[in-house]
Amino acid sequence: MISTAREHTATNDYHFVTKWTFDATADEVYDILGEPLHLVNWWPEVYLKVTELKPAGDDGLGREIALHTKGWLPYTLKWQFTVTRAERPNGFALVASGDFEGTGKWTFIQVGDQVEVIYDWRIRAEKPLIKRLSFLFKPIFAWNHYWAMGKGEQGLRREIARIREMHRHADSI
Repeated sequence: MISTAREHTATNDYHFVTKWTFDATADEVYDILGEPLHLVNWWPEVYLKVTELKPAGDDGLGREIALHTKGWLPYTLKWQFTVTRAERPNGFALVASGDFEGTGKWTFIQVGDQVEVIYDWRIRAEKPLIKRLSFLFKPIFAWNHYWAMGKGEQGLRREIARIREMHRHADSI
């Protein structure tokens, strides 16, 4: 008898890869995404509350952030992340815990006048509702993630434009 090993994936495991392109620099995107305390300002559809639990070390590592988030669906999530890699301007990585357990990796690639933004999010949903219902509603929970990331892309585009306009105004004074 021949058998092959299959990787077992729990029904509450999720892997998302989001790709955005902006007319911006990797430094600009790093500055915005690297400051999570401002997420509630430019990504308010998703980020309800963001609190710093521990500041980063001199190397940018170890910063701990608590988040209260939501999507389009009528539930909220409470989770934390710790920055585990910070490589300006190329991106950073984090480890998540709470209603999500897993890792996230932001990568910024400068291509001429544009920056490609890639977010690789590998998580296990631990919120009891999502954990129990993932076997049935996984596509709906995934859609909720894509909705949230779409709002993030729109918000980041607006935030880049706002910051550039603020700098143009300051330079003209």
